[in-house]
Amino acid sequence: MPSAERSGLTPESLLPQFTPLGEETLHQGWFLRIQRASFQAPDGTTFERDIVRHPGAVAVVPVTDAGGVLLVRQYRPAVDAWLLEIPAGTCDVPDEPFAETARRELAEEVGCAAASMVPLIRMANTPGFCDEWTSIFLATGLTAVEHDRHGAEEEYLEVVEVPLADFDALVDDGTIVDAQTVLGVALARRNLAG
Repeated sequence: MPSAERSGLTPESLLPQFTPLGEETLHQGWFLRIQRASFQAPDGTTFERDIVRHPGAVAVVPVTDAGGVLLVRQYRPAVDAWLLEIPAGTCDVPDEPFAETARRELAEEVGCAAASMVPLIRMANTPGFCDEWTSIFLATGLTAVEHDRHGAEEEYLEVVEVPLADFDALVDDGTIVDAQTVLGVALARRNLAG
């Protein structure tokens, strides 16, 4: 992978420096916290931003031996819609390695275990207001296990196998709109192609 310097990007150590000054908790939920954070800009001025603090998440691109990707269709209250997406979940077990969280989520939601779990990317979901990072994995060598779904949304989710060859059409027609699903499947296909 090319370094920032070889790509023509200014090294981060040479960029103007912003200094965090402190935070005030506005809301503490089950796993989300909303903070009002203060910063000092490079010119010495100060400013505030509201930031959502999130423990992080994992997502899994489970690819079957038949060349399909297992997606879940589930209701997402934040957007009041049923979305078709790769299985994913919050890093809600302290100190659990990302790959183990991914294996747990794959079993819980889809009812599969994977012989291989390959890391694809660690991505910043919405860095404009949230510090959530998601680690996305490619899962292959799938075998059936008991699922263990949690919460009302997961209780009603549907597992759908989509041939990888049909995936782009579902993005193009607006059926698949979840960003980590689009990115995860793209990176999984690149990985599988060698």
